[in-house]
This record gives sequence, C-alpha cells and structure tokens, in this order.
Amino acid sequence: MDHYDEDGNYMQQEDDWDRDLLLDPAWEKQQRKTFTAWCNSHLRKAGTQIENIEEDFRDGLKLMLLLEVISGERLAKPERGKMRVHKISNVNKALDFIASKGVKLVSIGAEEIVDGNAKMTLGMIWTIILRFAIQDISVEETSAKEGLLLWCQRKTAPYKNVNIQNFHISWKDGLGFCALIHRHRPELIDYGKLRKDDPMTNLNTAFDVAEKYLDIPKMLDAEDIISTLRPDEKAVMTYVSCYYHAFSGKQKAETAANRICKVLAVNQENEQLMEDYEKLASDLLEWIRRTIPWLENRMPENTMQAMQQKLEDFRDYRRLHKPPKVQEKCQLEINFNTLQTKLRLSNRPAFMPSEGKMVSDINNAWGNLEGAEKGYEEWLLNEIRRLERLDHLAEKFRQKAAIHEAWTDGKEDMLQKRDYETASLSEIKALLKKHEAFESDLAAHQDRVEQIAAIAQELNELDYYDSPSVNARCQKICDQWDALGVLTQKRSEALQRTEKLLETIDQLYLEFAKRAAPFNNWMEGAMEDLQDTFIVHTIEEIQGLSTAHEQFKATLPEADKERQAILGIHNEIAKIVQTYHVNIAGTNPYTTINPQEVNAKWDKVRQLVPQRDQALIEEHARQQNNERLRRQFATQANVIGPWIQNKMEEIGRISIEMHGTLEDQLTHLRQYEKSIVNYKPKIDQLEGDHQLIQEALIFDNKHTNYTMEHIRVGWEQLLTTIARTINEIENQILTRDAKGITQEQLNEFRASFNHFDRDHSGTLGADEFKACLISLGFDIGNDAQKRTGIMDAEDFKTCLISMGYNLGENEFSRIMSVVDPNRMGIVTFQAFIDFMSREAADTDTADQVMASFKVLAGDKNYILADELRRELPPDQAEYCIARMAPYTGPDAVPGALDYMSFSTALYGESDL
Repeated sequence: MDHYDEDGNYMQQEDDWDRDLLLDPAWEKQQRKTFTAWCNSHLRKAGTQIENIEEDFRDGLKLMLLLEVISGERLAKPERGKMRVHKISNVNKALDFIASKGVKLVSIGAEEIVDGNAKMTLGMIWTIILRFAIQDISVEETSAKEGLLLWCQRKTAPYKNVNIQNFHISWKDGLGFCALIHRHRPELIDYGKLRKDDPMTNLNTAFDVAEKYLDIPKMLDAEDIISTLRPDEKAVMTYVSCYYHAFSGKQKAETAANRICKVLAVNQENEQLMEDYEKLASDLLEWIRRTIPWLENRMPENTMQAMQQKLEDFRDYRRLHKPPKVQEKCQLEINFNTLQTKLRLSNRPAFMPSEGKMVSDINNAWGNLEGAEKGYEEWLLNEIRRLERLDHLAEKFRQKAAIHEAWTDGKEDMLQKRDYETASLSEIKALLKKHEAFESDLAAHQDRVEQIAAIAQELNELDYYDSPSVNARCQKICDQWDALGVLTQKRSEALQRTEKLLETIDQLYLEFAKRAAPFNNWMEGAMEDLQDTFIVHTIEEIQGLSTAHEQFKATLPEADKERQAILGIHNEIAKIVQTYHVNIAGTNPYTTINPQEVNAKWDKVRQLVPQRDQALIEEHARQQNNERLRRQFATQANVIGPWIQNKMEEIGRISIEMHGTLEDQLTHLRQYEKSIVNYKPKIDQLEGDHQLIQEALIFDNKHTNYTMEHIRVGWEQLLTTIARTINEIENQILTRDAKGITQEQLNEFRASFNHFDRDHSGTLGADEFKACLISLGFDIGNDAQKRTGIMDAEDFKTCLISMGYNLGENEFSRIMSVVDPNRMGIVTFQAFIDFMSREAADTDTADQVMASFKVLAGDKNYILADELRRELPPDQAEYCIARMAPYTGPDAVPGALDYMSFSTALYGESDL
C-alpha cells in the first residue's frame, strides 16, 4: 500500500522493503533476474541493456538512461569521466530525479550504488519499479499494490481454480498467469487443457506466450517459483504489473473508440440541424422575395369590382398564406437557438448560417414584408375610396351633361333662323322678347356649364380611367356653349336692327316667359337634386342630408304659389284672346315653356320627393346597421386587446419568477400555451366581424382604439413570445443537464440576473452584467471600471483572468464571440448561464479526440482505414474516412490518413 510523509513525499511501507529478507538467496536470485529483465525491457528502447544489475549501474550512465526512458523526461547532462567522483555525480543526479518525483529514498546513497552494493542496488530498482510501473495503477479508488491485486482478482474471478490473494504463493501453480492471458486473449491459450497439478507446464506456457505475443520478457523462472516455498513478492509484482500495462491498452482503445463515436454522433446531428436550418431559411426568404413585389404593386384597377377582388386576395393572404409562414419563422428561430445551445454544450464553434440567412437577415426581410403589407392595405382602401368618389363624380357629370345637352338640343338651329325677315311688327317684337328670354335662360345655364367643367377637371385630377371621353364630352359642351354665345349675340343684333319696325309686343307673353323660365330652371334643378346620388359614411352625414331635404320640402308651398301665378298669366292670355278674339299664330313667342310642361315638371318634382324620402330612410337604416357593426367589433376588440396585453405581461412575469423546477416551469408554460391557443376562436370571430365591416365599406370606428391589424400583430407576438419562452426553458434544461448545474445554482443565477435586469428586457447591458458577476463572488478588481460603470472588452478580459483564465488575444476574442456572438453589447440569460458553467462541464476537446485517435492508431502519427473500420461503427468509420485528408508526414505509408487535422476541424480550429 502506498504512503506519503508529512511533506507529501512518496515512501515505501516497511514490509515492501525489508532489507534483512534479501539475505534469502532464493529471493535475491529471483529479484536479480526479474529486475534485470524489467530494466532491459525499457533499455532496449534506447538500444542497450545490462548483464549484471549491480555492476552495470555503478557509473550511473545506464541508470540515468533508464530513468529517461521510463519517465519520458530529460535528466541533467551526465559526467563522462571514469573517476569515482564522476560516477557518484551521475548516480546522485539519478537519485535526485527519483526524489523529485515524490519518492523518499531511505538509506540509499550514491556511494553504495557506485561500490556495487547488491542489496542497495536492488532496493533502488524496486523503488523505481514501484514508482513508475505500479504506483499509477488505480482500480476503484485503490492504487499501487492493492489496486494491482484487486485488478488480478477481478480478471481471474470467473476461473474457479484460481484464487489470487497475494503476490507470492497464489501464483505458484501458474494458473493465475494463464487466466490473465486467457481472459484478455483467449485465442492464445487453451485454458481447458491446463491442470492445477502441473505447475511447470502452466508457468512455462504463460511465460512463453507472454514473451511471444504480449512483448513481456521472461522475468521469472518456473523452476525458481516452484522450488521456493514463498516466491519473492516484489519479483512477482513486477512481472504481473507488466501484464496490467499490456492489457490496459486494450481498455484504453475501447474508451478512445467510444469517445470518438460520441463526438462523431454529435457532429453528425449538428450538421443535419444546420442543413435543416439552411433549407427552411431559404424557403422562407424565397417566399418573402416572391410576396413583397406583389404587395409593392401599386397599379390601380379601373373598377370597384376589380379593386374589391384585390382586397379579397389580400384577405386570403392574411388569413391563409401568412399565418403558416409566421409559424415557420418562429420555428426557424427556435431551431437556430437550439442548435447554438447544442453546439455550445458540445464545445463546438457557433453556427454561422450562409450569407444572407442569419436570423437578423430573416427578421429584416420579414420587416420589409410587413412594411409592404401595411402600405398595401392602406393603398387598397385609399384606392377604393378614390374609385368610389370617381364613380360618384362620373355619374354626376353624366347626369348634368345629359340635362345640359337636352337643353341645348336645337338651340343652334333656333338661333340661326331668319324668321324675323318676313315677320310682322308684332312678330318681330315677339321674337325680340323671346330672344331676351332665351338670353336669360342661357345665363341661368351658365352655372351648370361651369359645374360640368369643374367636375371634369376634378375627374382629371383624380386620374379617372375614362378621362379622355369625359374631356371630349366636356370640350364639346364648352365649344357648343361658346357657339351658342356667339349665335345669341348675332341674333340679338339682328333683332335690334329690326326693332324699330316692330311696335307691338304682348306683355303677358313676356311676363309669362320671364317668370316661367326661372321657375322652370328651379324645377329642373330640384329634379336634378332629388335624383342626385349621395355617399355617406356616418349617421350624422345622412341626418344632414335628411335635414336639407326637409328644408327643401318646406319651400314647396311657396313654389306651388309661384306655379299657380305663372299658370294665371297664361290663363289671362287665353282670356284676352277669347275676349278680344286675338289671332295668335303658334305658341308663346318668348318662350318654349308651356303650362303643360310646367305642370308635368311640377308633377315630376312631387313624384321624386317621396322617392327621395325612401332613399334617405334606406340609407339611414344602412348607417344604423354600420353603427351596429362598429359597436359589435368594438365590444370584442376592447376585450381581446387588453387580454392579449395581460397575457404578454403574465408571460414576462413567468419568465422572471422562479417557482419550482425548470420541468415544473416548462409544464406550466405549456399548459399556459394551450390556454392561449384555445382562445383562437375568439380571434376568428373578431376576424369575421372585421370582414363584415370591410364588406360594408366602413373605414373608421370611434368606439375603439383597436384595429384588426393591432389584434393580429398582438396575437402573433403572443404566440411567438410563449414559444420563445418555452424554448428558453428547454435550453436551460439542456444546459443544466449537460453542465451538471443544480436547481439551486440555476435559481441563484436567475435571481442575480433578474435583480440586475431592471428594465425586465431579458438581457443585461455591460453595467448590469458587471454588477451581476460581482454579486456572484467575482472580484473584478478594476477601479477605473468601477468609476465608469462600463464593462468593455479589456475589463471583461481582466475579470476572466481574475477568475483563473489564462487568455491570449485570440482566446479572449473567442469567449467574447460566445457570450455575445452578434456583437450587440448585451448578455442574454442563456449566454450568462453558459459562461457561469462552461469550465465546470466535462466536455470534449480537440486534444482529447486527437489522443483517442492516437490510441486507435497504435501511437502512430497517422491512422489507416482498416483500423478505423475495426474500432468504430461502420457509418462513423466511413464518415471519418470520407473527411480525413491524406497524411503527408515523413513516416507516411500508402492509405495513411491525417487524424490530427480532422480532430481540430471538428472544433472549428481548422477547415473540415
């Protein structure tokens, strides 16, 4: 059993080195042969050997060479002189080196070794064997002699005729040696043919097989073992330790293969996740790329029906096409975060997507999509309003143009008549008065012509699709109006020239014409107004029209009196004609208006009034229905909007508070998510009400501040937030399980993080991160930092060094890229936990993987494909063979593969 003194130096137990017992010649003989063979097994690696153990070590040269071979270290330069002082100096260098390894040499001096003291020389060699061949043996927390004995007992346990209890008499029958070989290399010994009563055969079989197949020299003689009552324990231990070291290499190879399999499995899984991310990101970006031009297309349609179809297409996009893409975007962010977490947990470099496929690039593209979407919907509504206005103006233009054209019909021919040339004086005067009345009528129509021109101008300004035909019709009316003005002026001048020839005029006709013309114009205007279409959007507007209509109806009694007065003039004319038998040829020479026409138009006005009443009543009912739709939408929106806000705040509190384990929090969040998803029918119901509002062309709602867009955005944010919060808890569970962090540690980290996350943003700024580290016991030790409150790169590096990190510039840059990979100047809670627990985790490194490959390669600098296929599973062996570069070192052989560059590439230190 190994022991250490008060100074921590290794020393032997007394019973391991009882110098008196060495006086036993049999034991001394066994030790000489065993120790000599053990030394030669190492010295032959340096091309030399010893014959006599006490003579060949006297000058200290081979002793120093032996220590260099078994330790792998260089000793001080030896003295090459032949004098005693030179030999003592060399032996002392060897003894000093042994002492530097924690071995306390008792009563062994350089002079005794130089003098060839066999007892001291054997004791020194046993001390070397114990330190370099046996001390490092460890089995289930036991070491050295007890560990080696326990290993022998475990390996020979299945063999009923072997009972290893010590390192002397338990080995005399030779079955113990044979059992060890058979347990590890059953093909070398036919154990069933061995007999316990034939120790000579057993021992020689074991020694021969070990020398031939296991490269273990013969350190013991079968005759000595059998003939000695109690074989030398040290000789047996030395020889058995060679078995341990020979067979432990196979276990190391299995461990190395398992480590490589684990690393390759993680790497293959991560590569699949990266490919999945790239494909999903490409598909989503392609959909956004195709959709944005459609949303940015502002080419208006010419008709309301076409624009309504565009609006319906946009509703389908919002209801059917966009929601799945919102889910894909959320899932993409979740996959990216999970992949980065797995990469950090497996000590791999962070995943950098292809150019243009970062999460930030997708968010920017999504923002552009939503910007185009918002502008598109606003443009659609404005275009519908514009077309509605245009249709109204166009109809108004057609009505006024038709009325004007009907009035001007035949006026040019009438003005061009030369009937005054053959008329009598009374007829001339009648024609003159008639012309004056026409001029009055023409002036009355001036307003209508100006209105027609104004409407045409407005249609042009609003970019009416049929503007050319409107402009042509308006130009024709204006040209005709100018021609009428010119013709009127010419006829007036002609009548004035003949006025002196005409003396009589019928005043009653003239009076009739003067009063009938404006009244007729009033009736035409009234009919036009009563037939005019109207567009309103609120009850107040329709009430205003109804009030104006009631005011118009109030003027009808006075208008009826005027009508009766005009008809009275005509009756007076008829009375005079009847009374005085006046011969009147034709109708009233001063006007084309007759009583029948006045009565017909008056009847038409009276007929249009109730029709106007009915139209206003129907529009009022429609506006009341619109108001009901507004209130119906507002009632639901005023409930759903605050509900979404409350849920967002509750999720924020859940993510900050620490109730129960992470699994409890995850269960609670998933139940919470289910309750949120169950609320979706209310959102769909509100969508239905919103569609009714849009179909009714309702553009505003004073009963609520929430629009359907607000509700949609809030609902999408709520679903995204709960999904991200669940993903954060899942990643914390992954980090906890992989890093070995306890629930109490996580609670402490979360409490400190929440305490300094004063704005509840879920991230820490440089100042908050610094304060949080100090609260957890890190000594920042930078006065300048304390004054400024800012943790820049140098301050953070100083903090890491104070915690025991030995960082160069490249290593520090790597850590900063892990804590803040996007260079945002903030530290998330996940990055904070990774930083706090990174060094405590048992993660693989490139050096460990490289060392594992070296074991599989048999300590060579390269590895062969057959060796990989023999030690690794088929798929992972082929994975390595496909990716390993050919080895080009000086010791390269055909088919040699470079496992070193492959190992560094796995951890991002070179290209794979």
